[in-house]
Formats: sequence, C-alpha cells, structure tokens
Amino acid sequence: MRLSALLEAAGLEPAGEWSDAAVSGFAIDHRKVAPGTVFGAFRGERFNAEDVIPQAIEAGAVAVVASPEARVEGAAHVASEEPRRAFARLAARFFEPVPETLVAVTGTNGKTSTAEMTRQIWRMCGRSAASIGTLGVTTPDGSVSTGLTTPDIVTFLANMAGLAREGVTHVAYEASSHGLAQYRNEGLTLAASAFTNFSRDHLDYHGTMEAYFEAKMRLFDEVAQPASPAVIFDGGRDEVWIPKAIERAKARGLDVRSVGEKGRFLRLTAREATQLGQVLTVEFEGSARTIKLPLIGEYQAANALVAAGLALSTGCEAGQVFDALSRLQPVRGRLERAAIAPVGAPVYVDYAHTPDAMEAAIAALRGHVDDARGGRLTVVFGAGGDRDPGKRAPMGDVAARGAERVIVTDDNPRGEDAGAIRAAILEGARGAGGEAEIIEVAGRRDAIAEAIAGAGDHDIILVAGKGHEQGQIIGSGDDMRVLPFDDVEVARECAGRRNRDTGR
Repeated sequence: MRLSALLEAAGLEPAGEWSDAAVSGFAIDHRKVAPGTVFGAFRGERFNAEDVIPQAIEAGAVAVVASPEARVEGAAHVASEEPRRAFARLAARFFEPVPETLVAVTGTNGKTSTAEMTRQIWRMCGRSAASIGTLGVTTPDGSVSTGLTTPDIVTFLANMAGLAREGVTHVAYEASSHGLAQYRNEGLTLAASAFTNFSRDHLDYHGTMEAYFEAKMRLFDEVAQPASPAVIFDGGRDEVWIPKAIERAKARGLDVRSVGEKGRFLRLTAREATQLGQVLTVEFEGSARTIKLPLIGEYQAANALVAAGLALSTGCEAGQVFDALSRLQPVRGRLERAAIAPVGAPVYVDYAHTPDAMEAAIAALRGHVDDARGGRLTVVFGAGGDRDPGKRAPMGDVAARGAERVIVTDDNPRGEDAGAIRAAILEGARGAGGEAEIIEVAGRRDAIAEAIAGAGDHDIILVAGKGHEQGQIIGSGDDMRVLPFDDVEVARECAGRRNRDTGR
C-alpha cells in the first residue's frame, strides 16, 4: 500500500516526495522497524521516541509521525500536534478489514465483565464474536491470549484485523482511561459505546477525578460516531458523574440508552438474591421480563444489563438476549468461586482493587453470608505499589466496615516498601470503628492460608485485588521481578492442603 493512499484515507497531509513509498507495517518501538515501516515517535513520561528517529529511519522507516518540532531527515515527516492520534488514524487504514460490528466499554469498574458478557450474548445469538481487554483476546471458542486492558495501537489494530481474517464479525473491547488518553483505540467505527460507572482510580496518572473523567469522556466526545447508541448504567445512586456522562453523550448527539434502576431503555424493577445467583425483573419496550442470572452480586447484574443493552443496540433480538443472560458464564477473576474450605466455606476471587470495587464485591457476598448461624465474611487484600496511594486507607475502611474479618497482605508492591503499603491500609481499617477482626499477614499465600484455616462453617472468604492476574510484581525498573502467583490456584492449593491436614 502506498503512503499517499493511506494519508488520503486518513485525512492527513500529502507526503510530497515520499508519496509513492510502499508501506509494509507500523511500529512505535524503533527496534521493531523494518523497511517500509511507518514509525510513531511519541513523547512519553519516561522516554522521548523523537530521540531515536534517526535509528528508525536507518532501519528502513519510510515515514515518521511526530510533533511538528521533531527533526526528520530521510523519510516523510507526518507532523501533528497530536501525533498519537494521527498515527492511529493512519494505522487504522492499513489494518483493514476489521470486524463489522465493534463496541467499546469504558468506566472505572466492570469493563472486563461487560465486554466478555457482551461477547457471550452475541455468541448465543449466533454471532461470531470476540472480546479484547484485561483478560486478553477471547475468541469465539472461548480461548484466551493474555494482554493489557488496552494494548498499544499497533497490537490493537493488528488483533482486530486478525480476528476479521478468522471470520469474527463482532468485537467488544475495553476502552481504559489510559488507552483513551493515549489514543490507543482510535480510527475505528463503533456500532455502540458504553459507560459502566465512575469512581476513584488511576489518580497517580490522571491527577484529579476531573481529569480522569475527561479521559473517559473521550469515548463519547471523540471516538464514538454521532447518533450511535451510548449504553450508560444508571442505578440512581451516582448523582454526579452518571448525569454528567449522560449530558456529554447527548451533547455529542449520541443515542443515549440508559439501563438500570433508572434506565429508560432497559429498566431494572426488582432483584432477588438466590443461593447461586439472582432473579432480575426488567422492563423493556413496555413489557416485564424475568431473568434468572446465574451470577451473584448487584454489580454483576449491572454489568449484565449494560452487556444486554449493547447486544440489543447491535441488532440482537430481545428474546434471545434475555435468554442468553440466564446462561452467562462467570468471567475469570470476577467473583469467581475458586475453592471450598474444609468446613464448607466458599472462597471467591475478585479483581476489586479500588474502594468502590471493594465495597461492591463485599456487598455482593454479604447477602450470602448466613448471619443467623454466626457466619462471617473474611476479606484478604492489599494494594499495589507505585499506584495511587490515596486509595489505600479508604480500601481498609471499606473492608473493616463490611467484613467481620480483615486480613491485610501484599499485592504487587513493585518499587515501594510492602510494609508501608500495608500500614496505610491498616490505618484506614483500624480507624473505621466497628468490631472487625483486623490481621496483618505479609505473604499473600500465607494470608490466603490463614483465611481458610480460620473459616467457620457458614463463612465466606473474599480474596480481592488480583483476580485473573498470574504474577506478583516485586521491584521496579531493571530490578523488577514477576513471581508466579494465581489467587485461584493458591486458594485451591491451600484448601486442598487443609483438607489433607484435617483428614476431610
């Protein structure tokens, strides 16, 4: 493909003498440049790729997308004040075709579950569907390749093109605040977009809640196509951010389709918890429907309703969608029942790593604890290092107010002192008041074992923070190590060992 054709399709300026150059690929890492590559030279917080433009050109780059001030000699200079966006628009024209129906999900919590539930609903409605996000790429047959919430733009677009070649027609992907702020999912036409909820997270990167919200709103303001459906969860409790999100979507000319207790498109009128799930009563197009959702927790119901809204907004028949909700499978690391303690107490693993997500996970399990028989909820968790320190004490506070037993441990300390992180959590937990038993156990495996060993017949254990993750990150920079660690597997090992030790 000629550079001139790509530039014209992306609405960018011609490349002059380089217009006839043949483009063979795209790269944002100069070490991956080959002859014919378009190189994206971006200024980052720790590394300025403009410094390695000469190496990229020497390796064969025919064009460099960079700021107007960058020095580019020996290749086309595609100059832009927003080079990440220009690079994404250009790359999107190269990685074609892509699946015909794409939806993006943003929000603080629930992105992974919503995207994966949407994939499952589509599949049960007869579509060839995939999802992309924190779990990686989940293909139509359910197989998963791991990845980041929002991979770099080249990987993202290459994955899309690869899925299209495999016959995938529908893809739901997570649009994280980082990915939106860094233009990592630009250039594609969305059939619909979604917003799950908004609460504190990633302030180490965005600085303020307002800046964090603005990053999320790029999905509605700039990425989504005008008049396309915007599915927004409105449970009636967030009186600040949800109304703002709805207002922004309407200002862009999007077709707002709210779901939840205050939903105008899909309204939740009743919810009843059961032993293995919950029964939802919803109102859609003037008719009431009953859904037996095989997932526990109020927030899982919220995620399922957003996924249903996306499926309905992309052409799926209502009867099939509501039937599919009753057959949804749990998402890896999202209130996943990992093991049963020797006394019969279930152990759940969840990715909750913010105060809001922790509160939602605790609330989801609270109704299943047999209080009448002395049942207790035990929560095992920590907080990541080199991340927003301001959420640590609130997480401790939430855990101590919601559980009878709190075990504070480590969770990816990275370059920080693990003991200092635990101390910040413990301060919040101990300042919450109440009667929760609060324990500090440094080693995460030991903490999980302690929770299982101390469980009673009618207890429930929640291991929060890591969810689907497969490693424990220690150190940073050149000293960083990733030690194999899977909460689900460790919980099963500890429960199995306890069973053997007790002869059960």
